Amino acid sequence: MKPNDLRGILNYIPRFRGEIFVIAVDGAIVSEENFANVLLDIAVLRSLNIRVVLAHGAAYQIAEIAAKRNLDVSDLDGNGVTTDDTLELAIDVGNRLSHEILEGFATHDIRAAVTNAIKALPCGIIGGVNQLNLGKVERVDEKLLAALLERGVIPVVPPLGFDGSGRTFRVNSDSIAVSIAEALDAVKLIFVTSQDGILIGDQLIREMPASQLDAKLKEAAAGKELNCLSKAKHAVRACHGGIPRVHVINGRTNEGLLTEVFSNEGIGTLVYANDYQQIRPVKKKDIRLLVQLTRDSVLAEELTSRTRQEIARHLDDYFIFEIDRHPIGCVALHVFPEQKKAELAFLCVSRSHENQGIGLRLIKFVEDRARQQGVEQLYLLSTQAYTYFQAKAGFVEGGIDDLPAARRDVHVQSGRNSKILVKSLDLRSARAVREV
Repeated sequence: MKPNDLRGILNYIPRFRGEIFVIAVDGAIVSEENFANVLLDIAVLRSLNIRVVLAHGAAYQIAEIAAKRNLDVSDLDGNGVTTDDTLELAIDVGNRLSHEILEGFATHDIRAAVTNAIKALPCGIIGGVNQLNLGKVERVDEKLLAALLERGVIPVVPPLGFDGSGRTFRVNSDSIAVSIAEALDAVKLIFVTSQDGILIGDQLIREMPASQLDAKLKEAAAGKELNCLSKAKHAVRACHGGIPRVHVINGRTNEGLLTEVFSNEGIGTLVYANDYQQIRPVKKKDIRLLVQLTRDSVLAEELTSRTRQEIARHLDDYFIFEIDRHPIGCVALHVFPEQKKAELAFLCVSRSHENQGIGLRLIKFVEDRARQQGVEQLYLLSTQAYTYFQAKAGFVEGGIDDLPAARRDVHVQSGRNSKILVKSLDLRSARAVREV
């Protein structure tokens, strides 16, 4: 990260200090040259008093060794039948990778310990097929992990589980990471992979609520393309299990972990519980941030300039779209109750979050709010974005007679020659909103 990003990092530190992050690293990334930088990023997290548990996979190494030895092994991803050959490789590779991770932490003078914190049960017979040595998490020894964290030790958890008799099972590392995050009430679960994030087709999902990703998974089951299926499924499970944020990032990106954690934009995919984003009224303390957010659009003459005093006079008309308590969008709704009309104004989305549907969410919010106040027609004035409102939001071109009388003179005197767009609102939708 750039030195001038330090101020942004400082905004996050008070919230994350003393909290737990579970970081799940694919085996392929452990073998990458950039893994040393991933460990350095984790060292930075520890220096900020963020407690970390690291779980790792081994599928890449198992496949590599099996190919060299001409072994026919199954369950390379930890989700299918686990033969004795596969289990033997999983134990050898898992122990070796854990040792490499300990060596890497030692380089940064960080204490870490490999644990047997995963208590497992055999998956048994599924669909008539005995899964042999494939296991599932029965419980997590959270007291062991908590004791290590309390002493400043990073627990390292291989993709293995153990039953009460000492038998070892191969367990999917993504499932292990989710179980640990749930058991320790982690605030973040971060999957470090060889992919840029979760993609639908060739389009990277930058952020998505867990409920929406769950629907995408059902579409994928119907044949629609979605990569990182295991990560997507476990991200949804984690959010439903109480983990607020799940990240999927590319471990080959230098400083990618820090960028994902300490910036609004991130580098990969963020899956979040539904409280992650909100649209809320602007407060007096937000006015300076609102002016900063819209400055570029005002300079480009996309928006009409507003002074802080003007915003303060009509503060109740303004709303902010937040991500993790950081404003990245705004909108205003000016209501003319006698004419049953309202103006949608001051719509702006941060450049870093464009093309993610945030503008449409703000428009829908304004429409719903206008309906609830008995507004029958919404209008807006636009010099550059009018085609967007027409194509995406259902507005049509109107005329000066569509403006309330009090707004016409202001429009003419501004000299902006803005196009006037209007949209009729169905008040029946307002009743539906209230009933919900």
